Amino acid sequence: MTSPVGSNSSFPDPCSALEDPPGLLAMGGDLSVSRLIDAYRHGIFPWFEDHQPIMWWSPPERAVIWPQQFKPSRSLLKTLRRGHFQVELNTAFDAVMKLCREHRLTQHQGTWITDAMCDAYLGLHNQGLAHAIGCYRDGRLVGGLYGVSVGQLFCGESMVSVERDASKVALAFLMKACTRLSIDLVDCQMPNPHLMSLGAEPMDRDQFLSYLIARRDKADHLQGQKGVFLSYDSDSLFTSPS
Repeated sequence: MTSPVGSNSSFPDPCSALEDPPGLLAMGGDLSVSRLIDAYRHGIFPWFEDHQPIMWWSPPERAVIWPQQFKPSRSLLKTLRRGHFQVELNTAFDAVMKLCREHRLTQHQGTWITDAMCDAYLGLHNQGLAHAIGCYRDGRLVGGLYGVSVGQLFCGESMVSVERDASKVALAFLMKACTRLSIDLVDCQMPNPHLMSLGAEPMDRDQFLSYLIARRDKADHLQGQKGVFLSYDSDSLFTSPS
């Protein structure tokens, strides 16, 4: 049995998560802003589908990227320098999140991005705690990503490409923004071959929690940032002060 999360109780110790299924820590509770903040500050995230109860996870191994060490592939660098996409930070959080959901559904894949999740993360965004990068082509949103900041750590939630390389471009601009804004670790949740191909590396839970604790009370310099990114090679981030 997993430990239930009551309406006023704290989460169990993340290290007490189940081995099977790997990382399942608790079930129940709600998706209030305060509970989500509590979860992310302890290395826990919600992941479930519409027909399931809210499930909270702390996997034994995470995929992480160090922004300062991120090096785009040769082909991605060419795409970045062509400038085919207009890339924006925090201008359309709701639209980016819904695109992540709708694209999965059109591909006949299940999705954890339920209406309740959209409402919950929009609540985090409205408090300056969740951020999204959108990629536009001819005025149309064609890719992006979103996630949650915990001090100097960014927790990625989902990414999407409707056009080739759009999510990779969004990731590259996230790495650039994090490097400039002193966010030195990006959590990609659970490892998979696609994330590893983009430069992620595995980190065990104990080490991840140690890094999280060292960063969670520091200032989130993504908070309050908003605008259209300049070119990838530019020394500045935005076309106008954010």
